[in-house]
Amino acid sequence: MPAPRSVLLTGAAGGLGTLMRDLLPSYGYTLRLFDVMPVEGARDTEEVVTADLADRAALREAVSGMDAVIHLAGISLESSFEKILRANIEGTHHLYEAVREEGVPRVVLASSNHAVGFTPAPREGEPLIPVDTPRRPDTFYGLSKAFGEDLAQLYWDRHGVETVSVRIGSCFPEPTTVRMLSVWMSPADGARLFHAALTAEDVGHTVVHGSSANTRLWWDLSSARALGYEPKDDSEPYAAKLVAEQGELDPSNPEQGLLGGHFTTNPPIWPH
Repeated sequence: MPAPRSVLLTGAAGGLGTLMRDLLPSYGYTLRLFDVMPVEGARDTEEVVTADLADRAALREAVSGMDAVIHLAGISLESSFEKILRANIEGTHHLYEAVREEGVPRVVLASSNHAVGFTPAPREGEPLIPVDTPRRPDTFYGLSKAFGEDLAQLYWDRHGVETVSVRIGSCFPEPTTVRMLSVWMSPADGARLFHAALTAEDVGHTVVHGSSANTRLWWDLSSARALGYEPKDDSEPYAAKLVAEQGELDPSNPEQGLLGGHFTTNPPIWPH
């Protein structure tokens, strides 16, 4: 596949979308921004489409002419099944239909650690969580991410649309909890991973774990590295302060000993 240059970024007004808007252009991408909310501070070089994923005509027009799509749009916390169904499940289906109809060859799909949230974190000396670990969603939100991975597989097998599904841990400027030290992805590493996912050859449908090269890493990054991803950051410089404030993790506490953290017991509800 030729290196993509024009990329549709859905969910561009959200937290991760805003971070990637700042970082991805340095890799040579021209971004078209899509969100149901207004995108603040859009640059002159950025075309903005304000529409809902349910607006299939607007979505197809937004997809038209793009080399690839990074799909971040949708509800990013727990909600009612009906709201998750509309935004995350039906919305992602609409995105893939638009991609198929317009002949866009590749999608980078925001999956999540919450697709496997009830997976126990590895204890000291145990192997890292493999990318083919059985899916164990911790919420309707996590269930929608598991659906997205299956939908991506279907559109590869049936329609030849390539996807890299990125199970994103926590992509913030810095980790804020001791648990996050194990799943944190720096924004710079997030851009590196998305760039690798956009440019690697012959990905078919590939699932990767999305985090930095953390000293306290819980999951295996080998499938991401196979795409050419070379993480540069590590959460460990933040560890001493966080451990002093919060204490070391208690593996017997589901909020600390399961991959999905507090989503497994008391998930945050959308909207904030």
